Amino acid sequence: MLTSARDGGWITVERIRVYSILLLMAYALGTVAWFAMSKDGRDWQNQQFGADFSEVYAAGSLVDAGQAAAPYDMPRHFERQRELFGADAAIYTWNYPPFFLGVAGLLALLPYLAALLVWQAATFAGYLAAIGAILRPRLALLAAAAFPVAYSNFGHGQTGFLVAGLMAGGLTLLDRRPTLAGVLLALVAIKPQFGLLIPVALAASGRWRAFGAATATLAAMIAATLVAHGPDVWRAFLDSLPASRIHGLEYSNTGYYKMQSLFAAVRMLGGPVPLAYALHGALTATVVLCVIGVWRSAADHRLKYAALMTGALLATPYCFDYDMVLLGPAIACLAAHGLERGFPPYEKTLLAVAFAAPIIARPIAMAIHLPFGFLAILMVFALATRRAATDGARVGRVTRRLQAG
Repeated sequence: MLTSARDGGWITVERIRVYSILLLMAYALGTVAWFAMSKDGRDWQNQQFGADFSEVYAAGSLVDAGQAAAPYDMPRHFERQRELFGADAAIYTWNYPPFFLGVAGLLALLPYLAALLVWQAATFAGYLAAIGAILRPRLALLAAAAFPVAYSNFGHGQTGFLVAGLMAGGLTLLDRRPTLAGVLLALVAIKPQFGLLIPVALAASGRWRAFGAATATLAAMIAATLVAHGPDVWRAFLDSLPASRIHGLEYSNTGYYKMQSLFAAVRMLGGPVPLAYALHGALTATVVLCVIGVWRSAADHRLKYAALMTGALLATPYCFDYDMVLLGPAIACLAAHGLERGFPPYEKTLLAVAFAAPIIARPIAMAIHLPFGFLAILMVFALATRRAATDGARVGRVTRRLQAG
């Protein structure tokens, strides 16, 4: 058994195919049961289909009514959700920057279920396209669809597919179409906590064309929101941030067991807010330094992408289990590199553990307060940076031999 875990021999093509199909069948059965137990557009927990998507739809409806700043007024946003979904509806806060209001407004032009289906289908297609650009075999798409966090993202109606598709898609285009890559990477700003390391990586590697395109795109997005909604929407967004920080992070009203960050782990284990900030700040600083080192090195580009995507998840304290969709392209990058260059001992098994982590992260955190999802992200980041260091050193030795010869 130890030998099999060491060399990953138990992970065969046939097992990946069979397990992926079984997972997809389980998701299909779960979806059927979900609908069967629903009533009047509510699931068995009395939540709207798509849960978190209802906040997007409610915000979009306010935008369409000419009240673009209203989603940042918590009582008004809650009131709108009750108007749309019933007085006893589950309500959610709107924390997205004004960039996202235009998308929300377009979706709200459709009936709710149609908007949810369009949202899920479009963002899921982008996620799969990004995986396909990293790892060519069709089996990779099957495994990506079966990735447990994908089902969680569907259930929550969340933005995980969009963020993963934009970041992974932008990274795969860096060498061939740097301007388009910069545009896609700038769009990650719809969920800005995951884009903090992008300018660091681009600057560290001297990718100034992509950096410039990303900067210009971000400026254009800000200008577009000012033209469309005026400066009040930005004032409302900035004014809403302290409440979001206090209620959403420092004293989480959603539950730390759902969050997958070091900050949340410290708070879940009873640590005070200052300690959580201090430890998370130290981790973020370490991640930044590692990403700079990897992106300045001669390591394979796929290892750089994996380090950046997992680093993006680690750097923010505000990371939920459904955000771990971004782990999918990172695992695909490591798998693609490993299939060409070979896998270090135990790595195939560890990647399989990371693949399965999202389905058990929340239950484990609820049961024993172990931040399993965070540890899985940290593990994949460590695998990526370790392999990048080895690969960069190998490339350096080859380059020196060629120069000496």
